[in-house]
Amino acid sequence: MSEKLIVPTMAEMMTQGKTPDILFWVGSAGSYDDRAKKITKAFVKILNKANVNFAVLGTEESATGDLAKRAGNEFLFQMQAFMNIEVLNAYEVKRIVTCDPHSYNCLKNEYPELGGNYEVLHHTQFIKQLIDSKVIQIENSTFSGKRITFHDPCYLGRANSEYLAPRDVLSVLNANLIEMKRSKSTALCCGAGGAQMFKEPEKGNKDINELRTEDALETKPDIIATGCPYCMTMMSDGVKVKEKENEIQVMDIAELIASAQNL
Repeated sequence: MSEKLIVPTMAEMMTQGKTPDILFWVGSAGSYDDRAKKITKAFVKILNKANVNFAVLGTEESATGDLAKRAGNEFLFQMQAFMNIEVLNAYEVKRIVTCDPHSYNCLKNEYPELGGNYEVLHHTQFIKQLIDSKVIQIENSTFSGKRITFHDPCYLGRANSEYLAPRDVLSVLNANLIEMKRSKSTALCCGAGGAQMFKEPEKGNKDINELRTEDALETKPDIIATGCPYCMTMMSDGVKVKEKENEIQVMDIAELIASAQNL
């Protein structure tokens, strides 16, 4: 890595009497999954390059409780949520950005009724803001002319009606964005949502992630773009099952933008 990543914690900021503009909520996948850690690093590189005043909770961050809620354990969800809300409110957090649509949906829509009221953005929405305000400018994109298809994460798309931000961000790469036959509000789930990621699939003749990968492959892509660490896992596995991993890359939008800036 050519440059050192600067990732201040809220606790460090507090001791210096500083208040960050945004809290970057890393999420469980972005903290522990080796592939998802690359998404986290790519987004931090973007934040550093754009001189964004941000911080993370570090060891004070715990799982949002989203997966527990989806799996039916409301008690565990509320325990996790109350614990996180206590920490967030103690730091007087106002704006949160996350690369995980599951965390995004949970923090945005389910924390308010428990006392956690924040402005919550998905990282594609935040990157779009940086592009719109000319903080990020991409010239001579390395992805110029590449065929890219974008897989809509369920918790960003259908759950929160955000279809434009990721596509607007991809448009600056000067690539050919080709939509799958099922996209936006009719997009097919990757198979990981609703805590399905952590259980064996039910009996059938094909896993959902294989079916979704077939949708993507029909567009003859060079790159399958995602905006979720769980979608990343499912689509990457699907590409491997189809034995296309040497021809097709699966990349998060943050990785594409960081790479286009040579970060």
